[in-house]
Amino acid sequence: MAAPGRPCDNSASARIHEAMPRTAVCLFPILLAAGTAGASDWLVDVTSAAGLVFRHEHGGTGAFYFPEIMGGGVGVLDADGDGLPDLYLVQGGELGPGIDASKRRAGDRLWLNRGRHGADGSWQWKFVDATREAGIDARGYGMGVAVADIDGDGDDDLYVLNHGPNQLWRNDGNGRFTDITDAAGVGDPRWSVSASFADLDGDGLPELYVANYVDFDPARNKQCRSPGGGEIDYCSPSSYSPVADRLYRNLGQGRFEDVSASSGIAAVRGPGLGVVALDANGDGRLDLYVANDGQPNFLWINQGGLRFVEDAALAGAAVNADGASEAGMGIAVADVDRNGLDDLLVTHMRNESNTLYLAVGKGWFEDRTARSGLAASSMGYTGFGTAFLDLDLDGWEDLYIANGAVVIEPDPRPEERAFPYFQTDQVYLHNGRAGEAAGFLERSAQAGAALRARTVGRGLALADLDLDGRPDLLLGQVGGPARILAHRGGAGHHWIGLALEDRKGHRVRGARVARVGTPGAPRQARSDGSYASASEPGVWFGLGEQAGPVDLLVHWPDGQRERFDGLAADRRHVLRQGQGRAAP
Repeated sequence: MAAPGRPCDNSASARIHEAMPRTAVCLFPILLAAGTAGASDWLVDVTSAAGLVFRHEHGGTGAFYFPEIMGGGVGVLDADGDGLPDLYLVQGGELGPGIDASKRRAGDRLWLNRGRHGADGSWQWKFVDATREAGIDARGYGMGVAVADIDGDGDDDLYVLNHGPNQLWRNDGNGRFTDITDAAGVGDPRWSVSASFADLDGDGLPELYVANYVDFDPARNKQCRSPGGGEIDYCSPSSYSPVADRLYRNLGQGRFEDVSASSGIAAVRGPGLGVVALDANGDGRLDLYVANDGQPNFLWINQGGLRFVEDAALAGAAVNADGASEAGMGIAVADVDRNGLDDLLVTHMRNESNTLYLAVGKGWFEDRTARSGLAASSMGYTGFGTAFLDLDLDGWEDLYIANGAVVIEPDPRPEERAFPYFQTDQVYLHNGRAGEAAGFLERSAQAGAALRARTVGRGLALADLDLDGRPDLLLGQVGGPARILAHRGGAGHHWIGLALEDRKGHRVRGARVARVGTPGAPRQARSDGSYASASEPGVWFGLGEQAGPVDLLVHWPDGQRERFDGLAADRRHVLRQGQGRAAP
């Protein structure tokens, strides 16, 4: 987000918002009238049917505090251990000098999945707000979510990122949580946006990497103006100093040690917004890629022993092909060209294309954005949350991008002038070609009514919310409702969805799954990536016209490999380690 935005203004034509009182109430329009979903729509908005009622509070009163334009993260976890993906939604609220966070009207919300199959086999959507029953009282100015089982007890724990101290919520089982931030030693007081849990030292416990943004204090708020009309607006990140990210070693039993300095992470500062763990150079150790806003990205190469070297510039993933830093926000990972290596997609702001870094071997990447078909069509949008998923179920991973402006949109619609940041999201279908010919075709207009909704998109998480074996989308935005889009694409094609468990029946993150006989890198069960969000660690494959059965090879995090053969298509399977056939 390398440029500013604008606060609320409830008059249709007013432009003099310097005079807005600090006590003004901001009622941003809900611009979700996208029409009725059709039978052929790839994604269908089921938010209302699911009973999900959550509206992000921007909190702006005319002071233009920078965090107001950056929130809206979302998370997915199994909070109560019933096998159904639940939802965690971060909240904003009032912001300013002297604001007592504990007295904010609203806080983050936990929604439990109470959906079930009806008598006719159809899924009956239902979510219930269980925040109070869960014991969660999170009233910081929320940004993002990270999820992991930090103590190996099989329950999903929550790390909430804020402007201000972060919070770690330990899952005590049965949907109850305890704030263990102080005891764990992970209450980073900086402005944090995204985080990644990943086992970086191979001991079976996930470390915590926190992407910090800039040094912003409401008491030292600066007044900035938009580059076009010169109106008072939100500042860009260049107006504030970047801060170093943090790395915490997992010591077990809910305790962490800050190893930011000894690991090398604290040696470099950057305005971090997105982070993902992946093995970038194929040495078997997880590395970390960080999208920085307006400065070169980081690629932290794991040297072993929790020591890292920043190598993004030499690797070709720090800046674009023109050598320019871009407004890095969200990150998605997939093997786009099926050369067996994971590629990186980074979202950026208007007048900067989203960037596709293709892995070419030995830890090197090349900017192939223009050749992939992603450049021109993304220039008019500001992308945040993003994910690869197979929307047409043809076996090739497509791309979803959640868009929302951070500068005043040119010629906003009359109903948007109070908050002129609304955009539509984008869908790209893979062209079904491998190697140099791999690319994407924008098909947002054909995706259905849900893609016509105008929002200020931020967070995006994937999860199989209705247990049909296809990934659905959870979307968050600034100053507006969270949404659930159910996956209904791929008419005439088949699919398979996977939940991965260890020998104790605990959900596994970091396992990689390959379809036997299909080229390309194995797909990883991950929760991190996107923007300020945590996805369900599922793995999903489109099968095209193949009706099954499906043979799979699973690479477990402990190094074991197993074959699971003869799996039926068009459904979700739970694969438990030790129940497959050992593979060399």
